[in-house]
Amino acid sequence: MPVVVVTDSSCCLPPEIAKRYKIRQVPLHVVFEGEDYRENIDEVPDSLISTPGVTTSGATPADLEKAFAKALKDSKGDGVVAVHMSRKLSSTWSAARVVADKYDGAVRVVDSRSVGLAVGFTALVAAQAAARGSDRDRVYEAAVREAATIESMICVSDLDHLRASGRISAAGRMLGSALSIKPVLHTVDGSLALRERHRTFSKAVAKMVDAACEIAGARPVSVGVQHCGAPDIAEQVMEELRGRIPDVVNAVTAPLGPVLSVHVGQGAVGVTIGSTLTPLD
Repeated sequence: MPVVVVTDSSCCLPPEIAKRYKIRQVPLHVVFEGEDYRENIDEVPDSLISTPGVTTSGATPADLEKAFAKALKDSKGDGVVAVHMSRKLSSTWSAARVVADKYDGAVRVVDSRSVGLAVGFTALVAAQAAARGSDRDRVYEAAVREAATIESMICVSDLDHLRASGRISAAGRMLGSALSIKPVLHTVDGSLALRERHRTFSKAVAKMVDAACEIAGARPVSVGVQHCGAPDIAEQVMEELRGRIPDVVNAVTAPLGPVLSVHVGQGAVGVTIGSTLTPLD
């Protein structure tokens, strides 16, 4: 069997795509009042997304070890490449590194330096390389290249959720709260940072689309749109991106999972632009 690709549930990949490319996912967790919900395994009540006191946690070492051990066995010695959410946004990467060290190099761990569909696209690039017969190191290198070039942005209705979770800097919190300004956030070296700020959410979304089109240019790109409870806006954003970007190789629209939704809140809409993902079968 080719190299096996493992990721975590923050990747937001539609189940049919993950299944097609044999990408395995380790669950992240939503925690409330002592109840631990495993993303994509347990049913997480929709109401928890906006419930005060809800927290999230990364993949557990036990779940990672179980996933890596099975993936390595199934690869018949070809090895495993694990692609995880930015180390600056989750404990999952560091836990995965500790577990991977037990396998003497047979498991290589990639810091995607991002979150959401950017993680998913990076895992897909790795899976496509594996499907072409690349060895473990080349699969790892393909994922690292995509992680270094992929661009990801998101518009949120407010910064209260990100403020509560400590996922954005003090400067970003201040700018985002002034006069109810609506921010466009992007990932910079694995952290969330303020890219722009606007008076209305619709203006912020429009500027995010403009920025995505500028980033894409005329080169072949894969476009991802993700959202939290805003399918209509996500559909409109994707339609505009496909109309304005000359060479869209892949177009994927997906909801954010419960873990990311807890941090960005209802109504959030994001865009991801990837550069090395080939057409999805």
